[in-house]
Parts: sequence; C-alpha cells; structure tokens
Amino acid sequence: MYGSRGAGTTAGRRMSAVVLGAALLITGCSSSDGGDESDGGADAGAGITQQPKEKAPYWVNPDGTAAQQVAALEKSGKKQEAEQIRKIAEQPVAEWVGPDNPEEQTRGFTEAADKAGRTALLVLYNIPHRDCGQYSQGGAADGDAYREWLDGVAAGIGDRSAAVILEPDALLHLVDGCTPEQFHEERYDLLKGAVAKLKSLKNTKVYLDAGNAGWGHPDQIFDPLNRAGIDQADGFSVNVSNFYATDKSIAYGKQLSAKVGGKHFVIDTSRNGKGPYSQGNPDERWCNPPGRALGETPTTKTADPLVDAYLWVKRPGESDGECKGGPKAGQWWSDYALKLTKASS
Repeated sequence: MYGSRGAGTTAGRRMSAVVLGAALLITGCSSSDGGDESDGGADAGAGITQQPKEKAPYWVNPDGTAAQQVAALEKSGKKQEAEQIRKIAEQPVAEWVGPDNPEEQTRGFTEAADKAGRTALLVLYNIPHRDCGQYSQGGAADGDAYREWLDGVAAGIGDRSAAVILEPDALLHLVDGCTPEQFHEERYDLLKGAVAKLKSLKNTKVYLDAGNAGWGHPDQIFDPLNRAGIDQADGFSVNVSNFYATDKSIAYGKQLSAKVGGKHFVIDTSRNGKGPYSQGNPDERWCNPPGRALGETPTTKTADPLVDAYLWVKRPGESDGECKGGPKAGQWWSDYALKLTKASS
C-alpha cells in the first residue's frame, strides 16, 4: 500500500508514553532555553540538550527512546555506537499520542516543552479503522470514542505551544479505496472536527496529512483535504514515515498547495537521506527498506517559503512493521537505527 504506514504505536510504546508523560509532569524534565545541560529532570543520562531555537523551535525529549539507547551503549562501553545513535537522540522527534490517558500524555509533553521554551511536536494517530487492518491497525473504537480521546488531547495541550500532525494516512485511505465506503463520511466529520477543536486552542498549529510524492497526484487528494477542513488548518504534512527526497516532496507539496488556497506544509525528512527503496515487493518498499539514511535535521529554515519546517515525524530507529526482519510497528530496532545513522555519516 501507499506508504506513510508503519509508524503506529504498539501496546508497549503506548504504556511508555503514559509513564513518560506522568514522569514529565512530576519532574518537569527538560533542557534550558539556551541549550545547556538538563536542569535536573529525569534525563536518560545521555546529556541530551535542546537545539538552538532559531534553528528548530521544537522540543528535544531528553528521555526519549534514542536517548535511553545512547545512555545504555555508553554504560556498556560502546562509545562509537552511542555516538551514532546520538545523531537521532539530539534531534526533536514527534511524540505519537497513544490511545490511553491522552490528557496525561499531552500535558506531560507540552509542559516539558514549555519549560524548555520550545514547541511540542505531536502526532495524532487514532482514527477509527486505522491502517485498514495492516501493521499499524487499531484506532478508536468508534466516532464517539475518538471525540472523547480528542477532548483529552486538547485538554492536555491547553494554551501551551504545540504543532500537531493530524492522522497520517487517514485521507489517503479514503482515496485509495482501502477504507470501506461506509466509514468515509464519518472520517471526514471526525477530521474536520479535530481541526476545529485543535485550532480553538491558543497556541496550536495543525497540519492535515496529505500523502507523499510517490503515492499518486495532488488532483486526487485536494478535494478530500477540503472536505476534512484544510481551510481551518495551518496546512498539511507530506512524506510522513516515507522516504521521498526533499526536493520531490517540495514539488508535490507546492502542486497541492496551489489547489488548497496556498496553504503551507511541512515535510517529514527523518529517513529520506537516500530517497525511496526501489527493489523488492513494490507493495512493501515503504516497510523497513534497507540502505536508507537520515535526512535533513529538523529546522524551520527550509528551501521554500511554503515549507514551514522539515520535521522528524517518523521516529528514526523505530520499526515500520514485521517485515524484513523487523519487530512490531513502533518498536525500537537498534540494528536498523545504527544502519540509518551510519549511512548518514
């Protein structure tokens, strides 16, 4: 299928997000605005600091999975491997909000980001009938459950600064026929309601997911974007969890922007350093492809005025799914993470 799949969370990661959110609420763990060492919170021990705000205003989680891996590798004396994984750990990556305790999770992330003087980057990926029963299947039980979950997300964000990537693949799967027809109207209603709810918050930007440069043509998705409330959103996201080169993503995004009122967009550059994989089964080229590399690091200093930011939406080092020897979608895969970082050196 078309490829922003494989970035979903597993039960273990969902629990980790809840625990981390609670820990962040208690400790306020973060790094100072000037990029100094952590100010005493629950740091993983890897010495992770914030990026300069003028380069990337997004929060670096000092206790993220990659940071924990760095600390473990250093403790075991594997200094070279630790420095490779540090390439991931020191960058702001998105926090994928799980289905349980959304208010607690988002409050933890946004309070920690706010304390560091940064913006929390969040991904909402809980739409009913998510991923058409594939590697990242799941989502809320029904529309009412989704609205209740979203209320929790919004309450947790509050007036703090956040940027939200809204429901990767949700619109694509309406276009490609993957999501059954009887769920289409509900999905449009849920997405439009989510945009309105999130934009009612004081300091939240919202980007509706809009596919990637390789899945189809902008003519196929501009009407679905309109029906999902793109007019109320800040813009759209492209290349989430995929591998298309930044220049191709910019070209795709600009074509689409011209059809939706000149909206801005963001690009997931987390793993696009060597472009997409072109071998093997075409239906699974997006899933843990070999020979890939990290892309441009997150920044708001982009190559085009329509591009608000390059972001690491997919968390580099986490599996796309149980393909090519990978663990379940969303689980950390240290071997793959090392290959990504070494190919980027």
